[in-house]
Amino acid sequence: MNRTSTPVDAPAPGVWEELVTTALLGTERRTPPGGAPGREAPVALLDAAAVETVRRRAGLRPARAAARPEPVAEDNRPALPAAAARRLALLLADRSGTSGGRRGTAPDLMELLPQWLAAANARGFAAPPQALPALLDAARGRTDLRPAALRFAGPRAMWLARLNPDWRFALRATPGGGTALPHPEDTERTRRLWDEGLFAERVALLSALRAREPAAARELLTTTWSTERAEDRLMFLDSLRTGLGPQDEPFLEQALSDRSRNVRATAAELLSALPGSALAARMAVRATACVAVDHTHQSPTIAVEAPPECDASMERDGVVAKPPAGRGERSWWLGQLVEATPLGTWSARLGGRTPREIVALPVADDWRSDLHAAWCRAAVRQRDPEWSRALLGTPSAPEAGGPGAVSLSERAKLLATLDAGERADWVAGFIAAHGLSEAFQLLGVCTVPWSEPLGRAVVDALDIARDAGSYPWSFSGVMGLAERCLDPSEAGRLDGLLAIPDESEDASPGAGGYWAEAFQRLVTTLRLRRTMAEELEQA
Repeated sequence: MNRTSTPVDAPAPGVWEELVTTALLGTERRTPPGGAPGREAPVALLDAAAVETVRRRAGLRPARAAARPEPVAEDNRPALPAAAARRLALLLADRSGTSGGRRGTAPDLMELLPQWLAAANARGFAAPPQALPALLDAARGRTDLRPAALRFAGPRAMWLARLNPDWRFALRATPGGGTALPHPEDTERTRRLWDEGLFAERVALLSALRAREPAAARELLTTTWSTERAEDRLMFLDSLRTGLGPQDEPFLEQALSDRSRNVRATAAELLSALPGSALAARMAVRATACVAVDHTHQSPTIAVEAPPECDASMERDGVVAKPPAGRGERSWWLGQLVEATPLGTWSARLGGRTPREIVALPVADDWRSDLHAAWCRAAVRQRDPEWSRALLGTPSAPEAGGPGAVSLSERAKLLATLDAGERADWVAGFIAAHGLSEAFQLLGVCTVPWSEPLGRAVVDALDIARDAGSYPWSFSGVMGLAERCLDPSEAGRLDGLLAIPDESEDASPGAGGYWAEAFQRLVTTLRLRRTMAEELEQA
């Protein structure tokens, strides 16, 4: 039977829309096009929809073939050992992670994936091509995975990301979208990329050049600084944190007069991290005018007279005039002056005392917390371990952190200025004295795997919590950290904790069984981590 088809560029008007409307309203209220009301109307509607679908598809004209994608760049890194490749597939396939409550004894494989990726990247392996879709899907759902996952995935990830919109995040997350940066000696291509490249490419170029040749990166930035947008100037200025030195001071001094308040604030912060800078000296003059030793009391006391105003010169040097809600103006200004003052200033100003002796002095008129908090920020900014030790105090101090730290966050930042061994010893002492209730954030700054004293302190504190008869869920955060951070060699020492203990009368019902599960999962995870490391070592 001969049939005439409607030309593609002149489709039957409104047929499909009419069918959709009929389906939405129902055949009892509307008769299908070309059909009759009654029991057969639904069948007639479906038949008409099928015919219209075939007609529309048959009327499609062949399109011009799309250009073939460019071949992916070569990845010359060695392939994963076979056992490690199988392990990666298992890690990517796991979706058993839970939050809170009873987790059973099975390890949370997705929480081990970041550690596995870090180990694989450290050994320079390339991702198996067949694992890339699952790897990109995992990184799409977890931003914390992206840097390590994209490094492991290599150039193939960028190639795939250009073909699949679901993976476009890889182009944004990777500086330059995978664009190869020019060789340091290729000044012409460097200049062309800086002048014509996309913003992400320019950030990547500046960061890479700053890591190799700080002065060259700064000079490149100065060539276009005055024409850049404020938000771009801020990002570019942030790259100067790498390799920051006295040679950057003239440029940063000029940035103090920038049109953008955020740019001025960042320039002031960078200058205050240079104790020999002119800004640091100006801040020291202002701050020492506010702080002195008062000998009129029974014992030497620090007296504080906060600045009465925030003048234009202070604002130019990065002092923000308007305080946040609930904060007094004068204390706000004082804190900014003190945190930007070189810490070496205070020994001469306060009678030649050491940082520990200065921190131990009483402070008059309730200025103690403001002054010590500002010193904390200065110690972190200037990476001064001696002042950090003084402000942290002894880990067993009754105030659970020493005389200067005002929060767990501040203590964690101060600990980060110490070397890994000292940091771990301090946190171990803190846990031994105060338990685990406030230790989670402090443990987060300790090097992985935890040292033997720190690991022992954590396990002992968990054992004490178990004996107290409470449920383990209150310590699920620390237990999760222990699974990822304890040295796998500790697994054998934990076997004694796997039995269900006898419960006391005041213990929570069933707590002993839950603790046994938690310790079993810990031991199982540690042994799995050891196996994972061995698989990556196989030739």
